[in-house]
Amino acid sequence: MLRRFILFGTTLGVLLAFSAAAKAQEWEAYRREVTLQGTGFFTKNSDGNGISRTTTDTGGFLGGFRYRFSPWVAVEGNYGYARNTQNFLTPARAYGVQADTHQITGAFVLTPPVSVAKLRPYILAGTGALIFDPTDNNQGDIVNLTDTQSKAVFVYGGGVDYDLVRHVSLKLEYRGLVFKSPDFDFKSLDLDTVTHVAQPSAGITIRF
Repeated sequence: MLRRFILFGTTLGVLLAFSAAAKAQEWEAYRREVTLQGTGFFTKNSDGNGISRTTTDTGGFLGGFRYRFSPWVAVEGNYGYARNTQNFLTPARAYGVQADTHQITGAFVLTPPVSVAKLRPYILAGTGALIFDPTDNNQGDIVNLTDTQSKAVFVYGGGVDYDLVRHVSLKLEYRGLVFKSPDFDFKSLDLDTVTHVAQPSAGITIRF
């Protein structure tokens, strides 16, 4: 009986060791990931300094590159784009600023050591910049506004990857962006407040 127990324990240990080695080889073979996602871009309405601002909901895209240091820890860099219109109501008059928003961020990514039915969840946090580039389609006495403005941004979020085939997975993600409301260097639009963008997304990841 003792010999059988020892044999069973030894066999189980060997199988677990081979399984761990296989998983290690698997993640080492797929350290790099490239992702392209379609996104929503929903900005919270804000008030400050007697000014109210509402923003049109819109969509955009987000592209990224992720590099894994281990099965659980990675870093990523992302570029995103969206266009919307910010409407300001001041005591004097109303203004509207349409702008392209460029998102440049970097983040740490933590992938818990769990996987259920090909689903791999993760969380992320990082920082970067939002660059607001006004178009010519503005309202009020700022129709010729052309200066870009950058705002530091804190990004947080999480998501899940679903493995479709060996090198390709479907990505569902939520990112929150926290930053100071832009005023486009126009004093009448200065809310002096922090705002938030909700950015849900879905896309494809290629691992290599």
